[in-house]
Amino acid sequence: MAQSYWYGGFVTKRVLSSDELDSVLKTCGIDPAEVRVREELAEGTYNTAYRIRTADAGYILKVAPDPASPSLTYERGLMATEAVFYQEAAGLPVPSVVHAAPDFLLMTELPGKPWYPQKLDDDLTAKLRGELGTIVAGLHRISGTGFGYPQMGLHDSWRSAFRAMVTSVLADAARYSVDLPVPATKISAALDSPAFDDVATPVLVHFDLWPGNILIDDSRVTGLIDGERAFWGDPLAEMVSLALFGDIRKDDAFLAGYGPVRFTESASFRLAFYKVYLYLIMLTEIVPRNSYDAAMHKLVTKNLLAAAAQL
Repeated sequence: MAQSYWYGGFVTKRVLSSDELDSVLKTCGIDPAEVRVREELAEGTYNTAYRIRTADAGYILKVAPDPASPSLTYERGLMATEAVFYQEAAGLPVPSVVHAAPDFLLMTELPGKPWYPQKLDDDLTAKLRGELGTIVAGLHRISGTGFGYPQMGLHDSWRSAFRAMVTSVLADAARYSVDLPVPATKISAALDSPAFDDVATPVLVHFDLWPGNILIDDSRVTGLIDGERAFWGDPLAEMVSLALFGDIRKDDAFLAGYGPVRFTESASFRLAFYKVYLYLIMLTEIVPRNSYDAAMHKLVTKNLLAAAAQL
């Protein structure tokens, strides 16, 4: 897997001074004098993350960007959504929330390292994909009271929620003068499809389960992390990042662990639209993050065009 998934050079990350970090730790109930390890982690594309270790425990501290930094509309209040995700998914391999605040989140550290960029043989990959499928199926058995992003306010229907999500990112693209390869009018018109009415139950969707957000250790899946972009919605939406730039329908090992999925005409349409939505985000966020990469831009554009052709 030579291709890097995401862009580099993020301008949203906020680095704390030593005194600022001490202050946050005290707020969380941790004596800075008891901390044996404090290091900034390179992973992550939006927030700043630190590994904190005392003699007795390990933690991950995430710090939100400066509220004044440029961002997409749905990115407001992501820290609260990440806390909600972990609390709702308790019982699955996710971190436990230790302390949550609007601009930082302290959670337990899970064992393992991100799947990406580790290189695994085919047999181990199949085993882990099956195990991941079982975990994600458990995630999708968790239902909520409404649809959409928790931090943006919930909707009574998936149609309404997803329309708001897509309309928001299209507005962001216009605000940042992003040259989209697909007309916004075509995307907006496709939102009128009756396919969205087939989604009756809002389930917990992580929506960022690319291999960099999946921890593995000793030939097993040990954690799902970075749940900040979660929402309540259609479980099919999860299948986009799980097969980023690919097709989940070809992932036999994952589907064996996940369980039966009926890729009906309605489901296939929605799956294509969820790809469009993610790729719109990826193209639009380049501007506020000042993170253009020619090869990645070409790859995302190619996949956006292919998905939009199915609408």
